[in-house]
Amino acid sequence: MLSGHTSINLDAKGRLAIPTRYRPYLEESAGGKLCATVHPDVCLMIYPLHEWGPVQRKVMKLSNMNKKARDLQRLIIGYAAELDMDGNGRLLLPPSLREFAKLDKRVVLIGVGNKFELWDEQRWTDRQNEWLAEGDSEGSLTEELEQLSL
Repeated sequence: MLSGHTSINLDAKGRLAIPTRYRPYLEESAGGKLCATVHPDVCLMIYPLHEWGPVQRKVMKLSNMNKKARDLQRLIIGYAAELDMDGNGRLLLPPSLREFAKLDKRVVLIGVGNKFELWDEQRWTDRQNEWLAEGDSEGSLTEELEQLSL
């Protein structure tokens, strides 16, 4: 289970240093192989390779006759790139992924269960503030979320 929040600097070549606490898990479970792709929220999703396969199959099962599903397939599958963690625990992010997510120097890596999300630090702060400002409006939660107790 991937969880936590880490602020990181991308290096000049666009490499991301995976925090040391995640490296053993990524080496043992995925052999240091990951898959990165885009998310419509203008961030990246980074999956251990063994977690990516089921996600890819779910996305491809969507009907390509539905425009929204087809567009989502184009984004998520079309941008998918396999990445290898180097000996120093770094991932080289392709320029197309960095450009899509508007990643420059300061980024935030968020562990979200079976994957990471990678955000531009300022975009993350702005979006987080938006989510918090929206508050908890009555009737906005799905039935499934209403049953969740934290």
